[in-house]
Amino acid sequence: MLKLFAGALAAGVALLAPLVASADDLVTNNRIGLSNAPNKLVFRMTTDGPANNMPETAEGYKKLFEDFIKKHPDWQIETQLMTGDIGQEQARMLEQAKSGSAPDCAAVDSFVLPLFKKAGVLKSFSPYFKKEEVEQLFPFIREGVTGSDGQIYAWWWSTDLRVLYRNKDIVPDAPQTWDDLKKAGLASVKKGMEGILFNGSRYEGTTFDWVANFWAQGGDLVDKDGKPVFGEGDNKAKFVKAVNFYRDLVESGAAPKRVATIGNYDDFNAAAAAGTTALFVGGNWQLGQLKSTLDASEFAKWTFSPLPGPTQGERSTGTGGWTVASFSSDAKKVAFCADIAREVYMGPANEVQGQLPTRADLYGKYKVFSSPENKAFGEALQKGRARPGAPVYPEISNQIQIMMGKVLTGAEATDKAVDEAFAASMAAYQRLK
Repeated sequence: MLKLFAGALAAGVALLAPLVASADDLVTNNRIGLSNAPNKLVFRMTTDGPANNMPETAEGYKKLFEDFIKKHPDWQIETQLMTGDIGQEQARMLEQAKSGSAPDCAAVDSFVLPLFKKAGVLKSFSPYFKKEEVEQLFPFIREGVTGSDGQIYAWWWSTDLRVLYRNKDIVPDAPQTWDDLKKAGLASVKKGMEGILFNGSRYEGTTFDWVANFWAQGGDLVDKDGKPVFGEGDNKAKFVKAVNFYRDLVESGAAPKRVATIGNYDDFNAAAAAGTTALFVGGNWQLGQLKSTLDASEFAKWTFSPLPGPTQGERSTGTGGWTVASFSSDAKKVAFCADIAREVYMGPANEVQGQLPTRADLYGKYKVFSSPENKAFGEALQKGRARPGAPVYPEISNQIQIMMGKVLTGAEATDKAVDEAFAASMAAYQRLK
């Protein structure tokens, strides 16, 4: 009898184990869920998760994933963390997907989503999202995730935009034009700062932060067929003008030469914390990071405003964001990946990280998005523009990054660097046709 009782007790404890597991057991550095769960999914993620470099955000994600996996106790998620070299990471994952060795579920950057769709490696999410949910997506988001067959091939859960951050003690008034920004940068240098900071190295952020200066003039990177057009006719004149704007910032001293080596938004937060800059081009999400990084009295000095344009009436900003997509041939894993997108990222993660939702109805659901700051971001989105959904865009971006390095270091004349970037982009377009 005692043996039977002991056996029954052990079995009961085993059955209860998943229910009493601690958060540390459920969310580890490389696993979410119990190690003995019968179903396993590999999820390659960015730092939009428990590995976020902001402790408060990391804890928020840990709680989200803990709550999620408790609802799915028969699953474990093996997590793989991408490096900060997003372009290289996404290119590697695309090749893995083509060879059948990609993760089951992954974060796919919106700017390369067209390449993944064209390659036919993504699994349809259409069965897992209601028509009403899809209809609530902003038009450019809905277009981005939809294939030529009308199926939904990823869930684009967050969007963002670029703004100009400034220390009000050093730069009291928001620069409205390129000229204003140059003057503000030079004035900040006279006050002991290093001038305006922006991404300028081999990094997708370099292209995306800068291209708003081209778009503000009405320029187009590609035509309606996805063919590069930025290096010809009126587009070229606007493109060269926008490149020379950045070049002049460096050559005049309004921006430091080191911008040619910057390829990480964290550098701007660090410079703000160190008190070495009063101006930088950054993403809307950095407001929350500054708040977490700086003392309250220092944070109170910082604000943001729309990116300046060539004139006050010519403005634009880039709108990007991340998606969740599945490469698995196992229908159960595709469905579970969709569950992650819906239950963790679509709304809850937006709130935790302050990432702007892609569904209009979510702005009224979460209090954080009704703040004056987020309302201002929402208004700035009205001038926003997404990267073109053309397969050649990643190569255009790559060539712009190379071009920017030549220009910002003074290694090459602007016109020559632009011509080379355009020729390389056209060659890529011909290969992709």
